[in-house]
Amino acid sequence: MRKIYVAGHRGMVGGAILRHLQARQAAGEALALVTRTHAELDLTHQQAVAAFFQAERPDVVVLAAAKVGGIHANNSYPADFIYENLMIECNVIHQAFAVGVTRLLQLGSSCIYPRAAAQPMREGALLTGVLEPTNEPYAVAKIAGIKLCESYNRQHGTDYRSIMPTNLYGPGDNFHPQNSHVLPALIRRFHEAAQAGADVVTIWGTGQPRREFLHVDDMAEASLFVLDLPGSAYQAMTEPMLSHINVGSGTDLPILDLAHMVAEVTGFAGRIETDPAKPDGTARKLMDVSRLAALGWRARINLRDGLADTYRWFLAHQAQLRQ
Repeated sequence: MRKIYVAGHRGMVGGAILRHLQARQAAGEALALVTRTHAELDLTHQQAVAAFFQAERPDVVVLAAAKVGGIHANNSYPADFIYENLMIECNVIHQAFAVGVTRLLQLGSSCIYPRAAAQPMREGALLTGVLEPTNEPYAVAKIAGIKLCESYNRQHGTDYRSIMPTNLYGPGDNFHPQNSHVLPALIRRFHEAAQAGADVVTIWGTGQPRREFLHVDDMAEASLFVLDLPGSAYQAMTEPMLSHINVGSGTDLPILDLAHMVAEVTGFAGRIETDPAKPDGTARKLMDVSRLAALGWRARINLRDGLADTYRWFLAHQAQLRQ
C-alpha cells in the first residue's frame, strides 16, 4: 500500500487532487492518504515539518501547498509571498528526502517564465529573461522549488518532479474581492453586479492581455498522470536541469472576452468597461504543452463548461465565502 501525503489539501488544487485520489481508493486502489490542515501543521516551521515526516514517513508527496494570490495581493505582500513559499518548499522537500521519500510532485506556476518570453512559453524559456515585476517574488520562490527538486535528484538520486500549471480555476477557488485571481474575481464581481441590477462593471487594465485557463479537475488529472509516469518516461522527456513540465489547455483569450463570457454565465446584462489606469500584467501567458501532450495527456474541459461548473459551486457556497 502506498502512503501519499497531499500538502495543501484545503486549497483548490490540493483539494481536487485529494478527491481524485479518494476516487481511486473507492475503486479499490491500495492507497493510504495523509493530510494536515494549516492549524495542525504549519509548513513554514522547520521543526514541525521534520517531526511530521518522521512520524508519518509517506512513500509519495504531492506538494500543492503555497501562498497564492492575484496582482493586488502580490503587489501588496511581496515579502510574505517569497518567504512563505520558499520556507514551504525547503521544509517539505528536504524533510521528504530525510525520511526516504523517493517520489515527489511539486506544483509551480506559469509566472516562472520571463515577462517577454516567446509565446507559447516552452519549458526552455526558464531563466532566460526578466520576470514580470508584479509577481516576481512569488515567481522566484517557485523557480527555487524547481531547482530544489532538480538538485536533490542530481545529488541524491531522488525522483522529484515539477509541473507548472497555467491559470487555474474551478470549485474551491478563492473569490475574495481583493486577493483573488482574475477569473474568480470576475465571477464574484459580475454576480454581485447582476444581483444588484448594476448598469456597468469596470475591469482592471485594458482588457487586451491574453490568458489561458485550466479547470482544476483537469489539473488534478494531469498531476496524477505525471506522478504515475515511470521514471524512464519522465526522464526521456525532460533534462536533469530542465525537468519541469508545463500543464495547460493550449488555448488563450483576451481578458475582455473572458469578462463577456463570465457576464453571460452570471446573467449580467449591463456594459463592460475597462480601466487602463490599472496594471495589465504580462501581455500574454500561453503555455506550450507539447511536452505533456507527447507523454499522452491533454485537457478535456472547455472554458465555457468549466465556468458554468465554477459558478454553480460559487452559488452553492456563497454563505461560506462571505465569512
